Amino acid sequence: MLETIAPPITLTIDDREITAPAGATVLEAATDAGVRIPHLCSDSRLAPTGACRLCVVQIDGERSLQTSCTRHVAPGMVVHANTEEARASRKATLEMLLSEHRVACTTCDMDGQCLLQDYAYEYQASETSLPNIALPFGCDNYSSGNEAIEYDPSKCVRCQLCIRFCEEIQMAEALTLRGRGGRVEVTTGFDVELDESTCELCGGCVDICPTGALYDRGSKGLGRGKDLEKVRTTCGYCGVGCQIDLNVNRRLNRVVRVTSEPGCVPNDGNLCVKGKYAFDFVHSPERLTTPLIRENGALRDASWEEAIRVAADGLAAARDAHGPDGIAFISSARCTNEENYLMQRLARMAGRTNNVDQCATTCHAPTVAGLASAFGSGAMTNSIGEIENVQTLFLIGANPTDAHPVVGLEMKKALRKGARLIVCDPRETWLAKRADIHIKHRPGTDNSLINAMMSHILANDLYDREFVEARCENFEAFAANIAGRSVDEAAEICDVDADLIRGAAELYSEGSPSAIFYTLGITEHTCGTENVQNLANLAMLCGQIGKESSGINPIRGQNNVQGACDMGAMAYALPGYQRIADPAARQKFEAVWGTPIPTNRGGTVTDFVERAGEGVLKALYCVGEDPVRSEPNSARVIASLEKLDFLVCQDIFMSETAKLADVILPAACFAEKDGTFTNTERRVQRVRKAVDPPGEARADWQIMCDVSTAMGYPTRYEHPSEIWDELASGAPILEGISYERIEEHGLQWPCPTADHPGTPFLHKDGFTRGKGLFHVIDFRPPAEEPDDGYPMILSTGRTLYHYNVGNMTRKTAAVERRQPENFVEIHDSDADRLGIRDGDEVRVATRRGEVTARAHVTGTVRPGALWMPFHHAESSTNLLTNDAFDDVTRTGEYKVCAARIECL
Repeated sequence: MLETIAPPITLTIDDREITAPAGATVLEAATDAGVRIPHLCSDSRLAPTGACRLCVVQIDGERSLQTSCTRHVAPGMVVHANTEEARASRKATLEMLLSEHRVACTTCDMDGQCLLQDYAYEYQASETSLPNIALPFGCDNYSSGNEAIEYDPSKCVRCQLCIRFCEEIQMAEALTLRGRGGRVEVTTGFDVELDESTCELCGGCVDICPTGALYDRGSKGLGRGKDLEKVRTTCGYCGVGCQIDLNVNRRLNRVVRVTSEPGCVPNDGNLCVKGKYAFDFVHSPERLTTPLIRENGALRDASWEEAIRVAADGLAAARDAHGPDGIAFISSARCTNEENYLMQRLARMAGRTNNVDQCATTCHAPTVAGLASAFGSGAMTNSIGEIENVQTLFLIGANPTDAHPVVGLEMKKALRKGARLIVCDPRETWLAKRADIHIKHRPGTDNSLINAMMSHILANDLYDREFVEARCENFEAFAANIAGRSVDEAAEICDVDADLIRGAAELYSEGSPSAIFYTLGITEHTCGTENVQNLANLAMLCGQIGKESSGINPIRGQNNVQGACDMGAMAYALPGYQRIADPAARQKFEAVWGTPIPTNRGGTVTDFVERAGEGVLKALYCVGEDPVRSEPNSARVIASLEKLDFLVCQDIFMSETAKLADVILPAACFAEKDGTFTNTERRVQRVRKAVDPPGEARADWQIMCDVSTAMGYPTRYEHPSEIWDELASGAPILEGISYERIEEHGLQWPCPTADHPGTPFLHKDGFTRGKGLFHVIDFRPPAEEPDDGYPMILSTGRTLYHYNVGNMTRKTAAVERRQPENFVEIHDSDADRLGIRDGDEVRVATRRGEVTARAHVTGTVRPGALWMPFHHAESSTNLLTNDAFDDVTRTGEYKVCAARIECL
């Protein structure tokens, strides 16, 4: 399905010979060449329609004017973009549009933000040459009750860009037209309120509107577009790494709105509800603004000097009294690469311990361990931009349209181009409903399912024998183990139709190309690393790796969890995944840092919690994470952390963990500092300061420098770029990346030299470890199975509208309104049996605790299964989850535990 690149085409526009890609439109070619042609209904992301007829041009050999957005370039084509006839036609069209436009351009405040206004001035179009037939200003419409989006029909020119974006790109199909003639306006199906429609609040309709008829309600009165400064940065939510423009009112020191420019990488101007609207947390009155110290059991304000001294003294005391195992450091996927580098450096140099970790242990540590053991590199093998050309998409344990919506858009694009889709998920997600094959297997049976697929592939000689022989090892042992696997037996374990497994195996193996995508539905199990290794087995078996659009793609959950791993914020690795046990790697960093690297084994976040409970760990420095809310079995986490002698928390809000702290240090958020993030496709991207932090809050890297210095290891930098230069010089996969090279676009590692272009996909000519390693994997059931007391299986996950523990998204009213409380999904048959109705308040209990939530009775989940998000502190789902851990990485089994549900 990979497209053959045709040679470029030469044509002439306004007496200039230009070159354009084959398949480009005349409008695109002209725009790229700097020739301005007006248009209202055209967008590079949408199929052209020629509806507004402003982009008409004269083409030699054509008798009439042609819409340039619908005509493709051809060799030798001669185009005249600004003939007298074309300009007269455009002026007449503009005057007709103005007659349906109630707001006069001469008095409208959209200066510089409205294409119609710009063109009206340019073409001197009269606002009075035709009778005005516009709709009255301010009439009620579908957006009247929405807190994010407002629609003013009087400014609308019926270009239908908003409708087409919602249908073609977002595929939400929330918008349509109603009325006739001059009374036509945009609305939802059956004129329901926007919040009651299929709208996902992505804001794409607002950003694509050329006249300001649609706009962000929350930005009204906070500055006109021309008065705002746009600061390009990287979104602070999931790992997609969308490029966003923070529109800042400098006078107010306030982010007024968020936009994104079509053509930017990787999101092409598209955003999700979180990236577009959930930024109110930046200016929330709940932000921490001054250092706090616990004194006589209560927190009091303190100066930075005092807080740093108390924090450093407490950490140093534990270090000196109890050695490297008595102190630990939790770094943050919310922080920049530079800050994660500093945190592991602080731990190893000032703390003299390898007890440093971050949230990858909570989510994707099995990815790093599993893929590294199979390939030598533990990262997403392909690029987001390659997804649209995948022929067979194989999703397992992933729900991109909710958790990674912009990746979901790329998958929707692939489906529009004819891709086949396999979804293996116990829930019926948006993509599962549209899949060629949906395997709704029992939670926790992923490895049985994968083994059965590979058994069918081997038995029917569907595997890539040449690839296996040339590029892999340990195939014989692997094949002998798989040969005894019965598809029918696996179907019984998974509780699915065996023919679905066979069909999925055949579709995946035959795809040209196929690609695997997974997230926490694979990793958050006691066998999470084995799950990942088995997916690597499947990719190697079918030769579906090392090619464009073909590979195995873990979609990372947090904005910089990839970067936190890259920076060595984990016990066993130094920056660039250089093993701390490697003498050469140790020597290299010791030369830069000037102090021997400690030799203790170190641990993970889950180890830290356990060791605190055992009295071994005495002091903890926690940055930007909330283990009380994010770790399984929250009650046990609280009990363990309460046994610490000393706890320092550095955050933007008063988290549940911070409430236990002895010192709290107020930090800047992503919009208030400079640095870099690394997204899920290994792309290092700039983060830029847009506004000042509130009160006395400071950038994390500055705080870390002061803490390190106060602990006896002097650390000073003038700017994060200096930190990057230091870390990149010691990490071969990053050595060719500099701030200068990523100023406009990011670069994907490995990028070993200053002239290297970066690496869009991995393992083209060989695996990082040499040959790919097949692993022998046997199915292991979850740590906890249902029984008479707890007869159901509970899984957890994210939703579209909230993010992780909710402390950021829940600060935005428009987002919170969509999902204000915790809920539990239950199948219709189970609800009938238990007397539970949709909307009932219910109690969900496991062996570790109980919470109340709202029942969502739905066929989305399997019979016998429950599903809950974990975003709501007042009903914290992680009070229920099982603190059983993956054997290799100590990642918790969030996806399976025994539970019961009952009406209150």
